[in-house]
Amino acid sequence: MLYPLLRPLVHALDAERAHRLTIAALRQVPPLGRPESDPVLASEVAGLHFPNPVGLAAGFDKDAEVPAQMLGFGFGFVEVGTLTPLPQAGNPRPRLFRLAEDRAVINRMGFNNGGQAEAFSRLSTLRRRAGPVGVNVGANKDSADRIGDYAAGARAMAPVADYLTVNISSPNTPGLRALQSAAALQDLLHGVMGALPSPRPVFLKVAPDLEADEIDALARVAIDGGVAALIVANTTVSWPPLKSSHAAEAGGLSGAPLAALARQRLRDFRSATGGVLPLVSAGGIGSADEAYARIRDGASLVQLYSALVYEGPGLARRIARGLADLLRRDGFGTVAEAIGQA
Repeated sequence: MLYPLLRPLVHALDAERAHRLTIAALRQVPPLGRPESDPVLASEVAGLHFPNPVGLAAGFDKDAEVPAQMLGFGFGFVEVGTLTPLPQAGNPRPRLFRLAEDRAVINRMGFNNGGQAEAFSRLSTLRRRAGPVGVNVGANKDSADRIGDYAAGARAMAPVADYLTVNISSPNTPGLRALQSAAALQDLLHGVMGALPSPRPVFLKVAPDLEADEIDALARVAIDGGVAALIVANTTVSWPPLKSSHAAEAGGLSGAPLAALARQRLRDFRSATGGVLPLVSAGGIGSADEAYARIRDGASLVQLYSALVYEGPGLARRIARGLADLLRRDGFGTVAEAIGQA
């Protein structure tokens, strides 16, 4: 309730500095809350129990510093990262921009993180988890063997991850999206699955900037390769006209302007997979109505991040409660019953 009063102060700061201060403040908060819980919201996806389908997307908690605190704000699950085998500084600053007039964000962070070893140490102390904590892994920018980096990440982080996400869709690491081609993806998934020290669900995060033939080929490879779920989608490098003075910045766009494209790609992947592979919808979700629309379009789970910049940390609980009301209004006994009903 206090966030509307604090937002002007937060937004007066450089976006990246404000984010780091937010993480630092959250680290001082004991994780007292729990995910929003309601029988109509609970579901099983990829063999995991989710107390509600509203998740925190990767990028907010890059170094796994506050997953328990974010679950305490009502999220049903939290995804940390992207984490690379070795620490890396990412791209030069400034690299994160608020587009307030568009309720959007442009970033060109470049997988900045403290490396997997530090995050492993933090996650290994997170014994009692109120909801699933996923670990998003990537490749170092200067790696000579990117598939090897993903395999190493899977091997290193699986013991502390409820699920792993293979992120091949960031536009801010040159050449990374080439791993979405069918042949490269086959090799990548073979390496990742073979590296797992114990069984873990592996999610795959894809870009929204894919053509129809690419979507069909990627879906086939993902199903054949044992992927447990697809996250649709990451930031986009193509966007409609924007109002903000930062609209010409290079990077990936997230937030409200991404919603229409993200919805369409969700429908495309639902069609391409025939409903046999769970889908996690991300991009432009900032309300219970939007989350509900994604579920009815085929999403088993949803993720958000950019909307928190404008709505504050109470958004996850508001969306979850609103979603429960919408499900009951339309006569659904569980969220699973509503998947794909549009």
